Amino acid sequence: MNISDPTETFRQEARELLDQLEAGLLDLEQDPSNSDLINSTFRALHTIKGSGAMFGFTAVAEFVHDFETAFDRVRKGQSQANAALIQVALDAKDHIHRLIVEPETRIDGGDAILAQLRLIVEGGAAAIAAPPAATPASAAPAAKGADTPKTWRLVFYLPGDALLYGTNPLLLLEELAQIGPLSITALTGRVPSLDVLDPETPHIGWQVDIVAEDPTGAIDDVFLFLRDSMELTLVPLDAEVEAVPDTMPAEPEAVAAPSNQAADDMPGASIEHAAPSRARAVEKPEGAAATSLRVPAERLDELMDRVGELVIAQARLSQIAAQSSDSGLKTIAEELERLSSGLRDTTMGIRMVPIGSLFGRFRRLIHDLSSELGKPIDFVTAGEDTELDKTMIERLADPLVHLIRNSVDHGLESAEKRIAAGKPAKGVVRLSAVYSGAEVAISIADDGGGLDAARIRAKAEENGLISADTKLTDPELHQLIFAPGFSTAKEITALSGRGVGMDVVKRTIDGLRGTIEVTTAPGKGTTMTLRLPLTLAIIDGMLVRVGNGRYTIPLTAVEECVELPDGIEAHARGRNFLDIRGSLVPYLRLREVFGTAGPAELHQKVVIVSSGEGRVGLVVDQIIGNNQTVIKQLSKLHSAIKSFSGATILGDGTVALILDTAHLVSAGQAYVERNQTGRAA
Repeated sequence: MNISDPTETFRQEARELLDQLEAGLLDLEQDPSNSDLINSTFRALHTIKGSGAMFGFTAVAEFVHDFETAFDRVRKGQSQANAALIQVALDAKDHIHRLIVEPETRIDGGDAILAQLRLIVEGGAAAIAAPPAATPASAAPAAKGADTPKTWRLVFYLPGDALLYGTNPLLLLEELAQIGPLSITALTGRVPSLDVLDPETPHIGWQVDIVAEDPTGAIDDVFLFLRDSMELTLVPLDAEVEAVPDTMPAEPEAVAAPSNQAADDMPGASIEHAAPSRARAVEKPEGAAATSLRVPAERLDELMDRVGELVIAQARLSQIAAQSSDSGLKTIAEELERLSSGLRDTTMGIRMVPIGSLFGRFRRLIHDLSSELGKPIDFVTAGEDTELDKTMIERLADPLVHLIRNSVDHGLESAEKRIAAGKPAKGVVRLSAVYSGAEVAISIADDGGGLDAARIRAKAEENGLISADTKLTDPELHQLIFAPGFSTAKEITALSGRGVGMDVVKRTIDGLRGTIEVTTAPGKGTTMTLRLPLTLAIIDGMLVRVGNGRYTIPLTAVEECVELPDGIEAHARGRNFLDIRGSLVPYLRLREVFGTAGPAELHQKVVIVSSGEGRVGLVVDQIIGNNQTVIKQLSKLHSAIKSFSGATILGDGTVALILDTAHLVSAGQAYVERNQTGRAA
């Protein structure tokens, strides 16, 4: 049994909270007066502080405590959120991240960040000095008048499991001390005798008299995550109640009383004491069942591998059953096929992650690039609910960073140039995702100046990528920007100019069996579209035969199957097209593409596949049927073979190559054009 590391659990939860904090701060910059955003940001800080103290990250808890104290002025309306505050708060968030990642390392800069944060929230005015934490209420008499602070009596008992989960009562009392002058009295009337005392149960209660106008909201924040399961009473004290002694000495027999007897700890206060047995119990509201479970990614990968092996074994059983006359065996094979198919879909669903979890990371990138380059930018996202395999999500982060930086640095003009061109001063970068057949299309679009084809060509000739007389279409020319070392930047900056990045993007996307499309319009902008398969693990496939070889076509890319008309060669006249209900679709003879020897079948079939907006027909000898396909990656020795995206093991133990339909669709037109040129010559 694997026991998870509690500090690693904290780090994982802290990462999520820091992402939430960053998103809240960026939203707050756009809507500074939104109280919901301010409160959610404050709650994220409060949770990080409490969890940090619980798991021994003292430096984190102390830094966040001061951060929270400064930000509390914004929450109380004493200061206004502005761009300067957001920038320093983001720096503070980054500092918290470093403290969590490297807890043993001394990390400087925290004091400077907090000092700058305090200066901003105080607005240059004199700071309001916090009263001493342990000043008795009687030593701070209130001035008479309409705004005279009152004395409030707070009595609370923590839940029975509070100490077990790391709650520190002293830290809670320190937070209460920030509300106003107070006096604190421990209530020991519920402490049982030693023979029945449970050291993990908080038997001691606390009476706190606070001088403040109305501390209700601040007290709710202090006990934010304990309020539902604890005893807490807050009442204002009038002159008569103030004269009553704060606590009564507990009788000896009361101190030694069994834990199931309640004692009157505070005469004169309006509070109901629950039995200690209830205080120890973990009270959960009805129906509050866990809705999610954190599972290490390695276990999901292992589960996916096991499911893949099960699918292969099921295929072998189905093939054996098909050759047998045993009806019982056939029934079991069919049942196993149904169950393995359902298990495959469920496992793949577990691995699917909304791409919005990736998109959220780039808001900070856009914010920082806008400040660094002095370009006002409006960042727009769409399709955040589109799901991709978690492996794809993890490997897409760096390529998208490069593409977004490229759009901001190269694509968007400065505000002055945009105004001169009749555009709004603020540029737009749009990041979107949408399902497209068997793929997900992720687009990064900007409304900048577009690609300069002449400049790209000149740079390509200068670098020796093409010769002066090479004829290229616009899409082919645009693909040159992904060549290693290619850059049209006139000078090297911190962001660009060295030609490193776009070639890495291309290699990464190729490794994911994806493609990159570039569309641009001078003066209107550029769009980079990444087309990626939904998953890298298991797919439904159509098994076909070409000569003696068998190949798998991803079923989601298949539109339809038709028979190749007899005598089509006699009427083709060099035009390899089929008329599919009024639309001309180019077709490729896979026997010619793969160099298959031997005569073709008399009645060949055409499988129409699509990728994006393109379609191509693949001529095969036989369509064998559909099957579940476990994708096995090809070795590096086969990386130059672009027609195949992987391989799979069939039920009889043989190997079938998986066709890369996106590559075949893009290559189809070029293949047809070469064929036409050869025949014309």
